[in-house]
Amino acid sequence: MRRLFYILLLLYIQILFSQENSPNIILMIGDGMGLSQITTGMYANGNKTSLERFDYIGLSKTHSLDYLVTDSAASGTAMASGVKTLNRTVGIDENNNKQKSILEICKEKNYNVGLVVTSEIVHATPACFYANVPSRYDYEDIALQLSEHNVDLFVGGGEKFFNKRKDKRNLLDEMTSYTFVDDFEEFKGSSSKKIGFLTYPGEPPPKNLGRKPSLDMLTEVSLRKLSKDKSFFIMIEGSQIDWGGHDNSLSYILSEFKEFDLAIAKALEFAKADGNTLVIVTADHETGGMALSGGNVKRSRVKADFTSESHSGSMVPVFSYGPYSELFKGIYENTAIFDKMLSAVMSKD
Repeated sequence: MRRLFYILLLLYIQILFSQENSPNIILMIGDGMGLSQITTGMYANGNKTSLERFDYIGLSKTHSLDYLVTDSAASGTAMASGVKTLNRTVGIDENNNKQKSILEICKEKNYNVGLVVTSEIVHATPACFYANVPSRYDYEDIALQLSEHNVDLFVGGGEKFFNKRKDKRNLLDEMTSYTFVDDFEEFKGSSSKKIGFLTYPGEPPPKNLGRKPSLDMLTEVSLRKLSKDKSFFIMIEGSQIDWGGHDNSLSYILSEFKEFDLAIAKALEFAKADGNTLVIVTADHETGGMALSGGNVKRSRVKADFTSESHSGSMVPVFSYGPYSELFKGIYENTAIFDKMLSAVMSKD
């Protein structure tokens, strides 16, 4: 009887604590992941996906300020900072004004913050959360801004932009507050409050060509690290779904989607156990103008056709689970994703 009393008391304290704190936010972006990529990935995965477990579904309009068809920089800026901007622009508006991202706002509210991607860490989407540059291709400038930032945890490729630079600086040596790890076991075992894991010197390879470690394992460990002592914000990107679309490669898309789906499952497991975590899964745009054109459901076989080697202007789904997830239903501009996350973050003020 006494044991039951203490269990109930602990549960009450956990509920009370969660009600007094702003929610954790896990934003997951499947780059280039339109509805066709999701549908095809689902049927190829035994007619199931972790996305079926979400509470609400919305649709996001992805156009940039100057084009109906966006790129990752403009769309990433819209979601990270709530402003429509020009294609190829990271973290600044059309008048060259720097914009504060949701990650930076969360950091100001004493959140832990992190970024985990399967591209280079200086690629357009992750860069939108910490950098402000007129061109997404200014990789060395973006790396410099990350080195001067206060992101608590980051994982991705692109080490050469930090230590093989034209200016001869080694930013890794300058980032004295960070612990840099060389492999997943070191990453998992590190107790450092600030940790960097640069997985490849340049662009990480596709999953079906051996990219390691897996995004689901990185997601599980990163969530455990960031949630130790306070609320957190993390952006996790399945970056190379987009690259498969550019290549018009169905096998490339499917392998990347399946890994991303496993990462989504890890995020949901964490959110269900925690009780105070908002999970949002969306895309910055669709890539390839992809259409599911045939297959066999029972055999998990699919066929697809492509209309482009670039992006399309289709709306993309937004899946949400947890506290404030109802905010994400409906049809809205991609800038509203920032607004809705901000509402959740500011809910306890």
